[in-house]
Amino acid sequence: MDVKFGVHTGLQNTSISELQQLWQRIEALGFDWISIWDHFYAADNTGNPHCLEAVASHAALAAATTRVRCGSLVYSAGYRHPAVLANTMATLDQLAAGRITFGMGAGWLRNEYDVYGMHYGSSGERLRMLEESIQCVRGLLTQERTTFDGRHFTLRDAQCEPKPVQERLPIWIGGGGEKVTLRIAAQHADGWNVPFIPPDLWARKAGVLDAHCERLGRDPSTITKSVNVGMAFSEEELVRQFGPMSDAVRPSVFRGSTQQMVDHAAAFAGAGAEYVIVAVRAPFDVDGLERFAAEVMPAVRKA
Repeated sequence: MDVKFGVHTGLQNTSISELQQLWQRIEALGFDWISIWDHFYAADNTGNPHCLEAVASHAALAAATTRVRCGSLVYSAGYRHPAVLANTMATLDQLAAGRITFGMGAGWLRNEYDVYGMHYGSSGERLRMLEESIQCVRGLLTQERTTFDGRHFTLRDAQCEPKPVQERLPIWIGGGGEKVTLRIAAQHADGWNVPFIPPDLWARKAGVLDAHCERLGRDPSTITKSVNVGMAFSEEELVRQFGPMSDAVRPSVFRGSTQQMVDHAAAFAGAGAEYVIVAVRAPFDVDGLERFAAEVMPAVRKA
């Protein structure tokens, strides 16, 4: 199967030094993608504040690697003005020599908004902010000057220079909301990612995305489709990584024997996933990633 594999590295309970060693090992193992998330607190609803900042970590990822795509899953539209995001991504793409993929989302971890006094709003409000933000970022990254009038953001003859190395830096939308999020992806994005759902549900949502594309007159094959899936060779490893979220993510996680993991990954690839991304959190199971790269990835690609 023509599928790429990646690793999504959580930024909680770790250090840049540990991550850089991990990223270099992941790249050496033959993965095609490494990404970071955008949180100020640990993404597990525990209230743990130990979490590295996303932009600085994204830069460290770009500097520590030479081949992999350096992604983000995903920057919250509510945390930074789109002009800040556009200039950041343009500079990061210079640092990464054209390897940045920029994932955007509406945000979901309310505790982060509340403790820092940021407006959380309704899901509809956050999605409208996301849709405005992606249009602003796209304009700034691709046009000489951009003017935009929205409810949340306004640009007046705005510029972003220098531009990214890539002529069209890929922008992905993260999330699985079928009415709005997938429509935004169909209308504006180069790629789509959704985390922690099983293959049958992923396939259904991919079909909804394709239907949105068809209604908008867009070729669905122009959107890169991907999934984030946890990996745990034991129940203890699952709980150690995901804590109180373990029950929610369990149906989607790579678990069990090597063959079970191969079948699980092949189900995503067979449904149209172009990237299967293994989501890991500290304490990182490096031995598990090495086993996955040696036993699972080659078997799926031969299928």
